[in-house]
Amino acid sequence: MDELKYELLTEISNRLEADLLESYLEANGIDVELFQESVGHSAFPVTIDMLGHVQVFVPKKKLKQAQKLLEKFTSQE
Repeated sequence: MDELKYELLTEISNRLEADLLESYLEANGIDVELFQESVGHSAFPVTIDMLGHVQVFVPKKKLKQAQKLLEKFTSQE
């Protein structure tokens, strides 16, 4: 079996913030995959337990760079 190429960077409880982080990382040359369990997409997202949480995955080879960018991103809030 092939080794996974992406690794979990962080988990965010807000889809808008996850989208902003995705844009920030991609602007700095890092591919991003977002994964979210949901009960459906709508203008008013529903958060039930873990259903509203968004997992942010990045390529393993760029994980350290992404972690540094994540620190900068979270310090700007």
